[in-house]
Amino acid sequence: MVHVKVRDLTTIAEKWVSETPKRAPYYEAGVKAPKEDWATKASAAAPVYKAAVTAPNIDKLYAGGVKKAGTAKWQKKAIELGVARFGPGVSAAKDDYASGFGPYRDEIEKVDLPERGPRGADINWERSKKLGKALNLKRLALKAAGS
Repeated sequence: MVHVKVRDLTTIAEKWVSETPKRAPYYEAGVKAPKEDWATKASAAAPVYKAAVTAPNIDKLYAGGVKKAGTAKWQKKAIELGVARFGPGVSAAKDDYASGFGPYRDEIEKVDLPERGPRGADINWERSKKLGKALNLKRLALKAAGS
C-alpha cells in the first residue's frame, strides 16, 4: 500500500491565503464575461431549487448546518469582513436602492391617511392597515409588470 504524501494543513492554508488573492483578475474577468448567462441558468434551475427546499427532512438538515456553523463563526466573519465592506456596499448599492424603493416611496406619498389618534387608538391601526394595503397592491402590480 502506498501512502500519498500531503503537505501539512498549515502550509496548505498559508499557500491558499498567499496565492489565491493573486487570482482576482481571473475572478473579475469571469464576472465581466461569464461563459453562461447567470439569470438563464438560475431560472432553469427553479425545479431543482423547489425539490431541494421541499425535500424530506430539509428542516432538520438546515438546522443541523446552522448548529454546525454556530453563532461564533457567523459573528467572527461578519465582524472581520462585514464591517469593512458595509459602507462600500451601501455606497455601491445607491442606485439599486433608489430604483427599488422609488415606486414604494411614490405610493406612500399618494396615500391619504386619517389623522393620528391618541396612543393605542383604533384609528392608528387603520392608518397602518391602509398604508400596508396600498404598498402590497403596489408590490403585486410591480410583480405582475415584471419589475
